[in-house]
Amino acid sequence: EELDAVRATCRTMVKKRALASSGAVLVPVPGVDIAADVGMLLELLPAVNRKFGLTPEQIDELDPQLKSLLYGVIKKTGATLVGQLITKQLILTALKKVGIRMAAKQVLKYIPIAGQAAAAALSGAAMMYVGNSHVDECYDVAKKALELKAAEGASA
Repeated sequence: EELDAVRATCRTMVKKRALASSGAVLVPVPGVDIAADVGMLLELLPAVNRKFGLTPEQIDELDPQLKSLLYGVIKKTGATLVGQLITKQLILTALKKVGIRMAAKQVLKYIPIAGQAAAAALSGAAMMYVGNSHVDECYDVAKKALELKAAEGASA
């Protein structure tokens, strides 16, 4: 299915960002890794929305009935970043979900070699979690919207 192919493409995008996030931990300047994570997510999350046709601009172009249906699905699933203009504040809220990992990463990265490796692993895992959670939310919203649209078409 086309939707599965989009999900696979997006998961690859997430994996690449997770590797980059892991590498950013190795920069010994405080805060650089967090800034890098926020910057990567500011690019990644809108790109995922775009791939699924779920940016605010793409949704605005839909006919009013479909737009209403889609926003209903987004609200019902509780997807907070789907169909939204992605801002730094939304990214920081998403990163709070992995706050313990992020805090541990900050401490570990100053322990030579083993600590840095652990911090890099935590950073990559946090990026994978946030990114893949968003991909899954977009996939669920798109799939439910297609199912509802098909059901409405069959009953018409």
